[in-house]
Amino acid sequence: MHNIVALFMASPDAGGGGGSLVGMLWIVPLFLIMYLLLIRPQRKQQKEHQKLLTELKKGDRVVTNSGMYATIFAINDDKNIVVLKLNDDIKVEFMKSSIAARVDS
Repeated sequence: MHNIVALFMASPDAGGGGGSLVGMLWIVPLFLIMYLLLIRPQRKQQKEHQKLLTELKKGDRVVTNSGMYATIFAINDDKNIVVLKLNDDIKVEFMKSSIAARVDS
């Protein structure tokens, strides 16, 4: 216990004080690499998906996150709901955010 207290009370110029600055400098490039490889592409993908959701219109052929292909029958932007037509008789409501992509027919 006495050694731990002495360690905290040691003066910065008692040796090893400059090492903490060098030890902290490796965090900056690490954060930059994480930003470029993880955060930036994810933000770009989110913006593209949001753009897709705002451009959806009746009659578009889409695929949901669960892999179901359907045609948009109606859109309710107030409730964030999309009505998808599977065939002439079956219509299903989905959250608008569950649309994964527009499919070219």
